[in-house]
Amino acid sequence: MSPFMGGSAPAMAAQIADGYTLVSAVQLKRLADPELDLLYVELEKMLRDIRSVVVALDDIPAIQARQRRMTRLTGALQQIQMTRSKRRRGA
Repeated sequence: MSPFMGGSAPAMAAQIADGYTLVSAVQLKRLADPELDLLYVELEKMLRDIRSVVVALDDIPAIQARQRRMTRLTGALQQIQMTRSKRRRGA
């Protein structure tokens, strides 16, 4: 069974971006370091893809949706970095 919600790291990253899954320290505790690295890479990749999409300046709902997705991904990346630093200090 996969430790990722959704079955894989890309699926979990998509769920985080769409707001279906919130990343918490408890969820990240189940992931081993290589799995955490894989999720981090997928989140960064998705964030790059979202940033590359050009949204019309007069389309306020699209801009807000893009910003919400980017905020969710950035928050998840920060949570992973915090988990990594806690693991390093504890080891």
